[in-house]
Amino acid sequence: MTQPLRIAIAGLGTVGTGIVRMVQTHGDKMLARSGREIRIVAVSARSRGKDRGVKLDAFAWEDDPVALARRDDVDLIVEVMGGEDGPAKVLTETALAAGKHVVTANKAMMARHGQALAELAEANDAALRYEAAVAGGIPIMKALTEGLAGNGIERVMGVMNGTCNYILTQMEETGADYEDVLAAAQQLGYAEADPAFDVGGIDAAHKLALLAATAFGTRVDFDGVTIEGIEHISLTDITQARELGYKVKLLGVARMSDEGLEQRMQPVLVPARSSIGQLEGVTNLVVVEGDFVGRTVFTGPGAGEGPTASAIMGDVMDIARGLRIPAFGQPAHSLSAANRAASAGAASHYLRFTLTDAPGTLARIAQILADEGISIDRMRQNDHDGTNVPVLIVTHDCLRSNLDAALSRIAASDVSLAPPVALRIEQV
Repeated sequence: MTQPLRIAIAGLGTVGTGIVRMVQTHGDKMLARSGREIRIVAVSARSRGKDRGVKLDAFAWEDDPVALARRDDVDLIVEVMGGEDGPAKVLTETALAAGKHVVTANKAMMARHGQALAELAEANDAALRYEAAVAGGIPIMKALTEGLAGNGIERVMGVMNGTCNYILTQMEETGADYEDVLAAAQQLGYAEADPAFDVGGIDAAHKLALLAATAFGTRVDFDGVTIEGIEHISLTDITQARELGYKVKLLGVARMSDEGLEQRMQPVLVPARSSIGQLEGVTNLVVVEGDFVGRTVFTGPGAGEGPTASAIMGDVMDIARGLRIPAFGQPAHSLSAANRAASAGAASHYLRFTLTDAPGTLARIAQILADEGISIDRMRQNDHDGTNVPVLIVTHDCLRSNLDAALSRIAASDVSLAPPVALRIEQV
Protein backbone atom coordinates (compact mmCIF):
# COMPACT_ATOMS: atom_id res chain seq x y z
CA MET A 1 0.00 0.00 0.00
CA THR A 2 1.25 3.47 -0.87
CA GLN A 3 2.59 5.31 2.14
CA PRO A 4 0.86 8.56 3.18
CA LEU A 5 2.41 11.88 2.22
CA ARG A 6 3.21 13.28 5.66
CA ILE A 7 3.11 17.06 5.82
CA ALA A 8 3.99 19.68 8.41
CA ILE A 9 2.55 23.20 8.40
CA ALA A 10 4.64 26.19 9.50
CA GLY A 11 2.25 29.03 10.31
CA LEU A 12 -1.31 28.74 11.57
CA GLY A 13 -2.76 32.05 10.56
CA THR A 14 -5.66 32.40 8.17
CA VAL A 15 -4.03 30.32 5.44
CA GLY A 16 -2.50 27.68 7.69
CA THR A 17 -5.79 26.95 9.41
CA GLY A 18 -7.47 26.95 6.00
CA ILE A 19 -5.14 24.14 4.92
CA VAL A 20 -6.00 22.12 8.02
CA ARG A 21 -9.70 22.69 7.39
CA MET A 22 -9.37 21.70 3.73
CA VAL A 23 -7.55 18.44 4.51
CA GLN A 24 -10.04 17.58 7.24
CA THR A 25 -12.96 18.34 4.90
CA HIS A 26 -11.73 16.74 1.67
CA GLY A 27 -9.19 14.13 2.76
CA ASP A 28 -11.14 11.33 1.06
CA LYS A 29 -11.30 13.22 -2.22
CA MET A 30 -7.57 13.95 -2.06
CA LEU A 31 -6.84 10.25 -1.56
CA ALA A 32 -9.08 9.27 -4.47
CA ARG A 33 -7.56 11.86 -6.79
CA SER A 34 -3.88 11.45 -5.91
CA GLY A 35 -3.83 7.77 -4.90
CA ARG A 36 -2.09 8.74 -1.69
CA GLU A 37 -3.32 9.85 1.72
CA ILE A 38 -2.43 13.43 2.64
CA ARG A 39 -1.68 13.32 6.37
CA ILE A 40 -0.84 16.32 8.55
CA VAL A 41 1.57 15.15 11.25
CA ALA A 42 3.04 18.33 12.77
CA VAL A 43 2.48 22.08 12.99
CA SER A 44 4.22 25.17 14.28
CA ALA A 45 2.99 28.64 15.19
CA ARG A 46 3.71 31.43 17.65
CA SER A 47 0.94 30.55 20.13
CA ARG A 48 -0.22 27.10 21.19
CA GLY A 49 -3.26 28.26 23.15
CA LYS A 50 -5.00 30.36 20.51
CA ASP A 51 -8.42 29.13 19.38
CA ARG A 52 -8.12 28.77 15.60
CA GLY A 53 -11.44 27.08 14.93
CA VAL A 54 -9.89 23.77 13.83
CA LYS A 55 -8.83 20.65 15.72
CA LEU A 56 -5.06 20.46 16.17
CA ASP A 57 -4.73 17.94 19.00
CA ALA A 58 -3.81 15.07 16.65
CA PHE A 59 -0.69 16.88 15.39
CA ALA A 60 2.74 17.17 16.96
CA TRP A 61 3.66 20.73 17.91
CA GLU A 62 7.02 22.43 17.38
CA ASP A 63 7.69 25.85 18.89
CA ASP A 64 10.63 26.26 16.50
CA PRO A 65 9.38 25.99 12.90
CA VAL A 66 12.82 24.88 11.67
CA ALA A 67 12.46 21.79 13.84
CA LEU A 68 9.71 20.63 11.48
CA ALA A 69 12.34 20.10 8.78
CA ARG A 70 14.37 17.85 11.08
CA ARG A 71 11.54 15.46 11.90
CA ASP A 72 11.86 11.94 10.52
CA ASP A 73 8.08 11.63 10.15
CA VAL A 74 7.74 14.62 7.75
CA ASP A 75 7.99 14.35 3.95
CA LEU A 76 6.79 17.82 2.98
CA ILE A 77 6.81 21.27 4.57
CA VAL A 78 4.04 23.79 3.91
CA GLU A 79 5.51 27.23 4.67
CA VAL A 80 2.90 29.93 5.27
CA MET A 81 4.73 32.11 7.79
CA GLY A 82 5.87 34.72 5.30
CA GLY A 83 8.91 36.96 5.39
CA GLU A 84 11.67 37.42 2.84
CA ASP A 85 14.36 36.09 5.18
CA GLY A 86 14.41 34.87 8.77
CA PRO A 87 12.74 31.65 9.94
CA ALA A 88 10.85 31.07 6.67
CA LYS A 89 14.05 31.04 4.62
CA VAL A 90 15.97 28.95 7.16
CA LEU A 91 13.12 26.44 7.34
CA THR A 92 12.93 26.18 3.55
CA GLU A 93 16.68 25.74 3.17
CA THR A 94 16.85 23.16 5.96
CA ALA A 95 13.98 21.15 4.51
CA LEU A 96 15.32 21.14 0.96
CA ALA A 97 18.83 20.24 2.11
CA ALA A 98 17.29 17.24 3.88
CA GLY A 99 15.49 16.18 0.70
CA LYS A 100 12.06 17.22 1.96
CA HIS A 101 9.60 18.86 -0.41
CA VAL A 102 8.49 22.44 0.22
CA VAL A 103 5.26 24.16 -0.80
CA THR A 104 5.20 27.86 0.01
CA ALA A 105 3.00 30.91 -0.41
CA ASN A 106 5.96 33.21 0.24
CA LYS A 107 6.26 35.50 -2.78
CA ALA A 108 8.89 37.77 -1.22
CA MET A 109 11.20 34.87 -0.36
CA MET A 110 10.83 33.31 -3.80
CA ALA A 111 11.33 36.60 -5.63
CA ARG A 112 14.54 37.29 -3.72
CA HIS A 113 15.98 33.81 -3.24
CA GLY A 114 14.13 31.66 -5.76
CA GLN A 115 17.16 30.78 -7.87
CA ALA A 116 19.25 29.55 -4.95
CA LEU A 117 16.33 27.65 -3.46
CA ALA A 118 15.51 26.02 -6.80
CA GLU A 119 19.12 24.87 -7.17
CA LEU A 120 19.08 23.49 -3.62
CA ALA A 121 15.84 21.61 -4.28
CA GLU A 122 17.14 19.99 -7.45
CA ALA A 123 20.46 19.06 -5.84
CA ASN A 124 18.55 17.09 -3.21
CA ASP A 125 15.81 15.62 -5.41
CA ALA A 126 13.13 17.66 -3.66
CA ALA A 127 10.18 19.57 -5.08
CA LEU A 128 9.79 23.32 -4.53
CA ARG A 129 6.36 24.67 -5.44
CA TYR A 130 4.80 28.10 -4.93
CA GLU A 131 1.51 28.35 -6.83
CA ALA A 132 -0.09 30.21 -3.92
CA ALA A 133 2.56 32.95 -4.08
CA VAL A 134 1.24 34.28 -7.41
CA ALA A 135 -2.35 35.48 -7.93
CA GLY A 136 -3.88 33.49 -5.07
CA GLY A 137 -6.36 30.89 -6.25
CA ILE A 138 -5.56 31.28 -9.97
CA PRO A 139 -3.48 28.27 -11.13
CA ILE A 140 -1.24 30.46 -13.28
CA MET A 141 2.12 28.83 -12.49
CA LYS A 142 0.64 25.45 -13.37
CA ALA A 143 -0.63 26.91 -16.63
CA LEU A 144 2.81 28.26 -17.53
CA THR A 145 4.78 25.17 -16.57
CA GLU A 146 2.33 22.61 -17.94
CA GLY A 147 -0.56 23.65 -20.17
CA LEU A 148 1.35 26.38 -22.04
CA ALA A 149 4.81 24.81 -21.82
CA GLY A 150 5.02 24.20 -25.57
CA ASN A 151 4.63 27.89 -26.41
CA GLY A 152 7.07 30.69 -26.80
CA ILE A 153 5.64 33.24 -24.37
CA GLU A 154 5.45 36.72 -25.85
CA ARG A 155 3.93 38.73 -23.01
CA VAL A 156 2.61 38.22 -19.49
CA MET A 157 0.56 40.90 -17.78
CA GLY A 158 -1.96 41.19 -15.03
CA VAL A 159 -3.68 42.88 -12.13
CA MET A 160 -2.25 40.97 -9.19
CA ASN A 161 -2.98 42.99 -6.08
CA GLY A 162 -6.59 42.97 -4.90
CA THR A 163 -6.07 45.86 -2.47
CA CYS A 164 -5.00 48.22 -5.24
CA ASN A 165 -7.73 47.12 -7.60
CA TYR A 166 -10.33 47.54 -4.87
CA ILE A 167 -9.13 51.08 -4.09
CA LEU A 168 -9.09 52.17 -7.73
CA THR A 169 -12.50 50.60 -8.37
CA GLN A 170 -14.04 52.26 -5.33
CA MET A 171 -12.60 55.65 -6.20
CA GLU A 172 -14.35 55.49 -9.57
CA GLU A 173 -17.64 54.08 -8.26
CA THR A 174 -18.02 56.32 -5.20
CA GLY A 175 -16.22 59.49 -6.22
CA ALA A 176 -14.20 59.36 -2.98
CA ASP A 177 -10.54 60.29 -2.95
CA TYR A 178 -7.64 57.93 -2.37
CA GLU A 179 -7.18 58.50 1.36
CA ASP A 180 -10.87 57.95 2.16
CA VAL A 181 -11.09 54.75 0.13
CA LEU A 182 -7.85 53.44 1.65
CA ALA A 183 -9.24 54.02 5.15
CA ALA A 184 -12.42 52.14 4.24
CA ALA A 185 -10.38 49.28 2.77
CA GLN A 186 -8.44 49.02 6.02
CA GLN A 187 -11.66 48.83 8.03
CA LEU A 188 -12.92 46.02 5.77
CA GLY A 189 -9.66 44.11 6.07
CA TYR A 190 -8.72 44.54 2.41
CA ALA A 191 -5.71 46.70 3.31
CA GLU A 192 -3.19 46.33 6.11
CA ALA A 193 -2.66 48.96 8.81
CA ASP A 194 0.60 49.73 6.96
CA PRO A 195 -0.49 49.39 3.33
CA ALA A 196 2.81 50.45 1.72
CA PHE A 197 3.68 46.91 0.59
CA ASP A 198 0.43 46.70 -1.40
CA VAL A 199 -0.26 50.26 -2.62
CA GLY A 200 3.43 50.80 -3.38
CA GLY A 201 3.33 47.97 -5.93
CA ILE A 202 5.93 45.81 -4.15
CA ASP A 203 3.62 42.86 -3.46
CA ALA A 204 2.49 42.69 -7.08
CA ALA A 205 6.06 43.20 -8.34
CA HIS A 206 7.19 40.07 -6.46
CA LYS A 207 4.54 38.11 -8.34
CA LEU A 208 5.49 39.64 -11.69
CA ALA A 209 9.15 38.70 -11.20
CA LEU A 210 8.16 35.07 -10.59
CA LEU A 211 5.89 35.01 -13.62
CA ALA A 212 8.57 36.55 -15.84
CA ALA A 213 11.24 34.05 -14.79
CA THR A 214 8.94 31.14 -15.54
CA ALA A 215 7.59 32.57 -18.79
CA PHE A 216 10.95 33.52 -20.29
CA GLY A 217 13.37 31.01 -18.78
CA THR A 218 15.41 33.57 -16.86
CA ARG A 219 16.67 33.75 -13.31
CA VAL A 220 14.18 35.59 -11.18
CA ASP A 221 15.17 39.28 -11.15
CA PHE A 222 13.06 41.27 -8.73
CA ASP A 223 15.53 44.15 -8.73
CA GLY A 224 14.94 44.49 -12.47
CA VAL A 225 11.24 45.35 -12.01
CA THR A 226 10.33 49.01 -12.49
CA ILE A 227 7.89 49.71 -9.65
CA GLU A 228 5.43 52.55 -9.21
CA GLY A 229 2.50 52.43 -6.81
CA ILE A 230 -0.93 54.03 -6.81
CA GLU A 231 -0.39 56.50 -3.96
CA HIS A 232 -0.36 59.50 -6.28
CA ILE A 233 -3.38 58.57 -8.40
CA SER A 234 -6.03 61.25 -7.93
CA LEU A 235 -9.76 61.13 -8.40
CA THR A 236 -9.26 63.67 -11.19
CA ASP A 237 -7.14 61.19 -13.15
CA ILE A 238 -9.68 58.40 -12.69
CA THR A 239 -12.54 60.66 -13.77
CA GLN A 240 -10.70 62.02 -16.79
CA ALA A 241 -9.57 58.54 -17.83
CA ARG A 242 -13.18 57.36 -17.76
CA GLU A 243 -14.26 60.24 -19.99
CA LEU A 244 -11.55 59.25 -22.45
CA GLY A 245 -12.75 55.62 -22.44
CA TYR A 246 -10.14 54.19 -20.07
CA LYS A 247 -9.76 52.76 -16.57
CA VAL A 248 -6.77 53.19 -14.28
CA LYS A 249 -5.24 49.89 -13.14
CA LEU A 250 -2.07 48.83 -11.36
CA LEU A 251 -0.80 46.58 -14.14
CA GLY A 252 2.23 44.34 -14.27
CA VAL A 253 3.75 43.70 -17.69
CA ALA A 254 6.67 41.44 -18.61
CA ARG A 255 7.91 40.82 -22.11
CA MET A 256 11.12 39.83 -23.83
CA SER A 257 12.26 42.25 -26.54
CA ASP A 258 15.43 42.54 -28.59
CA GLU A 259 16.76 44.82 -25.85
CA GLY A 260 16.15 42.28 -23.09
CA LEU A 261 13.61 41.52 -20.40
CA GLU A 262 11.15 44.29 -19.65
CA GLN A 263 9.37 44.12 -16.28
CA ARG A 264 7.03 46.92 -15.16
CA MET A 265 4.56 47.27 -12.31
CA GLN A 266 2.84 50.65 -12.58
CA PRO A 267 -0.54 52.38 -12.77
CA VAL A 268 -1.62 52.65 -16.41
CA LEU A 269 -4.68 53.42 -18.47
CA VAL A 270 -6.34 50.46 -20.16
CA PRO A 271 -9.39 50.44 -22.45
CA ALA A 272 -12.52 50.39 -20.28
CA ARG A 273 -14.10 47.58 -22.30
CA SER A 274 -11.09 45.27 -22.13
CA SER A 275 -11.05 42.28 -19.79
CA ILE A 276 -8.57 44.11 -17.57
CA GLY A 277 -10.60 47.33 -17.67
CA GLN A 278 -13.71 45.48 -16.52
CA LEU A 279 -11.99 43.82 -13.57
CA GLU A 280 -13.48 45.04 -10.31
CA GLY A 281 -12.88 44.70 -6.60
CA VAL A 282 -10.28 42.35 -5.11
CA THR A 283 -10.27 39.93 -8.05
CA ASN A 284 -6.98 39.18 -9.84
CA LEU A 285 -6.47 38.65 -13.58
CA VAL A 286 -3.46 37.38 -15.53
CA VAL A 287 -3.07 37.39 -19.31
CA VAL A 288 -0.54 35.14 -21.05
CA GLU A 289 0.17 35.52 -24.75
CA GLY A 290 1.88 32.60 -26.49
CA ASP A 291 3.06 32.30 -30.08
CA PHE A 292 0.89 29.23 -30.77
CA VAL A 293 -1.98 29.50 -28.30
CA GLY A 294 -2.56 33.23 -28.71
CA ARG A 295 -4.09 35.08 -25.76
CA THR A 296 -5.27 33.25 -22.65
CA VAL A 297 -6.95 34.98 -19.70
CA PHE A 298 -7.05 33.69 -16.12
CA THR A 299 -9.14 35.34 -13.44
CA GLY A 300 -10.11 34.56 -9.87
CA PRO A 301 -9.68 35.49 -6.21
CA GLY A 302 -6.19 36.74 -5.45
CA ALA A 303 -6.01 36.16 -1.70
CA GLY A 304 -7.83 34.83 1.34
CA GLU A 305 -8.03 31.59 3.28
CA GLY A 306 -9.88 29.47 0.74
CA PRO A 307 -8.16 30.51 -2.50
CA THR A 308 -4.66 30.37 -1.00
CA ALA A 309 -5.27 27.01 0.68
CA SER A 310 -6.65 25.74 -2.63
CA ALA A 311 -3.48 26.72 -4.47
CA ILE A 312 -1.24 25.18 -1.80
CA MET A 313 -3.11 21.90 -1.80
CA GLY A 314 -2.97 21.77 -5.60
CA ASP A 315 0.83 21.74 -5.29
CA VAL A 316 0.70 19.18 -2.48
CA MET A 317 -1.53 16.94 -4.58
CA ASP A 318 0.91 17.06 -7.51
CA ILE A 319 3.73 15.99 -5.24
CA ALA A 320 1.56 13.18 -3.86
CA ARG A 321 1.02 12.00 -7.42
CA GLY A 322 4.77 11.94 -8.00
CA LEU A 323 4.80 14.89 -10.37
CA ARG A 324 8.15 16.70 -10.36
CA ILE A 325 8.38 20.00 -12.21
CA PRO A 326 11.30 22.40 -11.62
CA ALA A 327 10.37 25.51 -9.68
CA PHE A 328 10.62 27.77 -12.73
CA GLY A 329 9.52 25.24 -15.34
CA GLN A 330 13.00 24.10 -16.39
CA PRO A 331 16.14 23.03 -14.52
CA ALA A 332 17.54 25.87 -12.45
CA HIS A 333 21.01 25.60 -13.99
CA SER A 334 19.52 26.21 -17.45
CA LEU A 335 17.92 29.52 -16.51
CA SER A 336 19.77 32.44 -18.07
CA ALA A 337 20.65 35.69 -16.32
CA ALA A 338 18.06 38.30 -17.23
CA ASN A 339 19.39 40.92 -19.61
CA ARG A 340 17.37 43.94 -18.54
CA ALA A 341 15.79 46.08 -21.25
CA ALA A 342 17.04 49.64 -21.03
CA SER A 343 13.52 51.04 -21.38
CA ALA A 344 9.93 50.06 -22.06
CA GLY A 345 8.66 50.10 -25.62
CA ALA A 346 7.02 53.18 -27.09
CA ALA A 347 3.42 53.88 -26.08
CA SER A 348 0.92 56.67 -25.97
CA HIS A 349 0.54 58.50 -22.66
CA TYR A 350 -2.06 60.42 -20.72
CA LEU A 351 -0.71 63.75 -19.47
CA ARG A 352 -2.31 66.17 -17.04
CA PHE A 353 -1.00 69.69 -16.49
CA THR A 354 -1.99 72.61 -14.31
CA LEU A 355 -0.90 75.69 -16.24
CA THR A 356 -1.05 79.45 -15.97
CA ASP A 357 -4.04 81.05 -17.65
CA ALA A 358 -2.13 83.25 -20.07
CA PRO A 359 -1.82 83.65 -23.85
CA GLY A 360 0.72 81.35 -25.45
CA THR A 361 0.82 78.81 -22.60
CA LEU A 362 -0.50 75.88 -24.62
CA ALA A 363 1.79 76.78 -27.49
CA ARG A 364 4.80 76.56 -25.18
CA ILE A 365 3.73 73.14 -23.92
CA ALA A 366 3.20 71.88 -27.45
CA GLN A 367 6.59 73.22 -28.53
CA ILE A 368 8.46 71.54 -25.66
CA LEU A 369 6.79 68.24 -26.47
CA ALA A 370 7.65 68.68 -30.15
CA ASP A 371 11.26 69.46 -29.29
CA GLU A 372 11.52 66.03 -27.64
CA GLY A 373 9.88 64.27 -30.60
CA ILE A 374 6.44 63.86 -28.99
CA SER A 375 3.32 64.54 -31.01
CA ILE A 376 -0.14 65.24 -29.61
CA ASP A 377 -3.07 62.97 -30.43
CA ARG A 378 -5.75 64.72 -28.35
CA MET A 379 -5.90 67.77 -26.12
CA ARG A 380 -8.59 68.96 -23.74
CA GLN A 381 -8.73 72.18 -21.75
CA ASN A 382 -11.07 71.99 -18.79
CA ASP A 383 -12.84 74.82 -16.96
CA HIS A 384 -10.44 77.41 -15.62
CA ASP A 385 -10.72 80.05 -12.92
CA GLY A 386 -8.71 82.84 -14.54
CA THR A 387 -5.56 81.81 -12.66
CA ASN A 388 -4.84 78.24 -13.69
CA VAL A 389 -5.95 75.95 -16.49
CA PRO A 390 -6.20 72.13 -16.18
CA VAL A 391 -5.06 70.66 -19.49
CA LEU A 392 -5.21 67.01 -20.60
CA ILE A 393 -3.11 65.66 -23.45
CA VAL A 394 -2.98 62.19 -24.99
CA THR A 395 0.21 61.66 -26.95
CA HIS A 396 1.00 59.46 -29.90
CA ASP A 397 3.44 56.63 -29.21
CA CYS A 398 6.68 57.84 -27.66
CA LEU A 399 9.51 56.58 -25.51
CA ARG A 400 9.25 57.33 -21.81
CA SER A 401 12.79 58.73 -21.78
CA ASN A 402 11.79 61.40 -24.31
CA LEU A 403 8.61 62.12 -22.39
CA ASP A 404 10.47 62.47 -19.09
CA ALA A 405 12.83 64.98 -20.69
CA ALA A 406 9.87 67.05 -21.89
CA LEU A 407 8.06 66.84 -18.55
CA SER A 408 11.17 67.94 -16.71
CA ARG A 409 11.40 71.04 -18.89
CA ILE A 410 7.69 71.78 -18.48
CA ALA A 411 7.82 71.38 -14.70
CA ALA A 412 10.72 73.84 -14.53
CA SER A 413 8.98 76.42 -16.72
CA ASP A 414 7.06 79.45 -15.44
CA VAL A 415 3.80 78.21 -17.02
CA SER A 416 3.53 75.06 -14.88
CA LEU A 417 1.80 75.44 -11.51
CA ALA A 418 1.98 71.80 -10.35
CA PRO A 419 4.04 68.70 -11.19
CA PRO A 420 2.78 67.13 -14.43
CA VAL A 421 1.07 63.72 -14.24
CA ALA A 422 1.93 61.06 -16.82
CA LEU A 423 0.34 57.62 -17.15
CA ARG A 424 1.16 55.09 -19.84
CA ILE A 425 -1.74 53.86 -22.00
CA GLU A 426 -1.31 50.11 -22.27
CA GLN A 427 -2.69 48.21 -25.23
CA VAL A 428 -4.32 45.17 -23.69
